[in-house]
Amino acid sequence: MEIRTLRYFAAVAREENMTRAAEQLHVTQPTLSKAMKSLEDELGKKLFVRHSFNIQLTDDGILLRKRAADLLEMADKISSEFQSMNDITGGDVYFGLAESWQIRHLARVIKEFVTAYPDFRYHITSGDTEQVTEKLDKGILDFAVLVEEPDYTKYNGLLLSEKDIWGLLMPDDDPLAKKESITVDDLVGLPLFASEQSIAADFPRWCGGRMNDLTFAGTFRLAYNGSVFTREGLGYLLTLDHLIGTEPGSGLVFRPLSPVLENPVYIIWKKNQVFTPIAGHFLDALKTYCKP
Repeated sequence: MEIRTLRYFAAVAREENMTRAAEQLHVTQPTLSKAMKSLEDELGKKLFVRHSFNIQLTDDGILLRKRAADLLEMADKISSEFQSMNDITGGDVYFGLAESWQIRHLARVIKEFVTAYPDFRYHITSGDTEQVTEKLDKGILDFAVLVEEPDYTKYNGLLLSEKDIWGLLMPDDDPLAKKESITVDDLVGLPLFASEQSIAADFPRWCGGRMNDLTFAGTFRLAYNGSVFTREGLGYLLTLDHLIGTEPGSGLVFRPLSPVLENPVYIIWKKNQVFTPIAGHFLDALKTYCKP
């Protein structure tokens, strides 16, 4: 299976139309159709259902679309790395970021680095721990930011100087908004929103044996989506401070949990990682910035 064929497939999957995909790829439609038929024959699976005016992916096609996206990201990164191996002044560095107010520290280092190395290019993807570490393990990312302690058998890491604080996001006219902090007793009986990761790892260490007293009405990987449901009065979002704007007129307020629940934030990379020169320089800048 050739990378070029996977690029063809990705274009067809994206456009859901053979003619438009061929135009984007600058190949003829018969060439593209032949390549897709050969790919189906090679895999022994039907990837498309062809209709009059569009193409629909089969279940096997949907699976290949995800796998192809990872492989093409990796191929592009490998190409970029080799092109940058002799370039100490520029190149591409890839970051995977969990949601955290502390990524502002990373942004500050990037800003200084862009000034020092004008040919430096950075690429950002966001997700929870599972999503970003999966890409880091595959070599698609150079660095990741986690809002939890990393697995030091697999990763090296730098601890940022500040921690993220957990609290409750709610409508500004809610009775709990009058409180300075939120306890477990305040949460009992409320429809709560949180991420699956925080439900599994963070709140049990805060409320101990009282997790069964809490009712989770839904889970969100993105705090913003949870805040929309909260603003509409569907529930209360357990989230980190500063992720959602609570300025006057926002309709929302944030109150920290009591006792305080906080998470350290780490910048990590794979053990024995071979960096391009620019990524190595960036790591040196991170280490300098994170010195106690």
